[in-house]
Amino acid sequence: MPIESWRGGDVDVAIIGAGAAGVGAARRLQSLRPDLSVLLLEASDRVGGRARTIHPFGADGAGLDLGCGWLHGARTNPWTKITEEIGLTVDRTPAPWSDGSRQLEGKEPGVKAAAEAVAEFFERVDAYEGVADADLSTMLAPDDPWIERLYAVGAFMTGAELPKSSVIDLGRYDPGPGPDWRVRQGYGTLVATYGLPVPTILGVEVSRIDHSSAGHVVLSTGKGELKARAAIVAVSTNVLAAERIDFWPPLPERIEAASRLPLGLADKLFIHVSEPGMFPEDTHVMGSRESRRTGAYQLRPFGAPVIEAYFAADLALDLEREGMEAAFAFSVEQLKRVFGADVGAKLSPLVMSAWASEPFVGGSYSYATPGASDLRGVLAAPCNDRLFFAGEACSRTRYSTAHGAYESGVVAAEAVAKAL
Repeated sequence: MPIESWRGGDVDVAIIGAGAAGVGAARRLQSLRPDLSVLLLEASDRVGGRARTIHPFGADGAGLDLGCGWLHGARTNPWTKITEEIGLTVDRTPAPWSDGSRQLEGKEPGVKAAAEAVAEFFERVDAYEGVADADLSTMLAPDDPWIERLYAVGAFMTGAELPKSSVIDLGRYDPGPGPDWRVRQGYGTLVATYGLPVPTILGVEVSRIDHSSAGHVVLSTGKGELKARAAIVAVSTNVLAAERIDFWPPLPERIEAASRLPLGLADKLFIHVSEPGMFPEDTHVMGSRESRRTGAYQLRPFGAPVIEAYFAADLALDLEREGMEAAFAFSVEQLKRVFGADVGAKLSPLVMSAWASEPFVGGSYSYATPGASDLRGVLAAPCNDRLFFAGEACSRTRYSTAHGAYESGVVAAEAVAKAL
């Protein structure tokens, strides 16, 4: 429920950031405490945060998710129930990594061996019992024939290269029991639709939060000052670490935690297919099994005339900097390996995400640097019963997911309801 003209004022609870965490917090507060006034503040021009859907084929066509796209741990994922409650459609087509999925190269020699190598890598991560944390590259055997494949999978998981990421943190990751499903209209559509009942100000950036008074906080924005009895900060770790929001008194431990839980990067390129019949529906293929610098390609998701290319970590950053045409050229070369030299004539770039460049986000999903996994708890801890924090990075086990973000928002909302 966007509010067009706003110049500050008073409110019971201000929520900063209209992504999955902020929307989840707002809806939970409305349910728990209808007596409280709640206001959602969003610096960008839309609700959804890192959930963003476009509809190039019309309102009735499949939504294309530029951000998060899978209901991970779908049977227990709260967004699954919300999807159906608000009249959207859960698509139960198996995810590429699930049993029953359609892998174009599923019967090729080496695919089974690669899958076994990946499974063994994650078993080593889960079994790690070192006193000190380590980086994920230490879980590799130097002579492993699938080392490049493991680097690629690690990048897809964390959004960062293996030497940057914590073994303990990845070992704690647990999105809940599978399978993974999708929202036909798009995850971004889901979050934005769920947020409709919340009074929301778009295009308002909070630059300072003064929490020095005993009974309230004061938020400074480009459109005026807002006084609130409590505030929930649900912005990305990169925004916090860059000190885009100035806290008074300062919160150095929180800023340090955010800086050691940075956002990795995953970008998507949607490629239009002029002859869709050339490609099987909802089928997955890797661009390369020999190089860590590879895209993963979902052919015709929902039967749409597109290929969804997915890039992560350093490759994603390089392609984002070079632009959509460079990402398209990279993808075509990889797809030629599978479909032949003539395939490029049937393809054209449609749209590409650029999450590292998003000014109010700065990346895709958080990973912990070695030794930083416990800082997720530091990031999530309330401050003086007036200042609360939420977001996927606050979740110990479901970080990097939209339902981890939602659940952290619910926890913050319940704490606010109790404090007030």
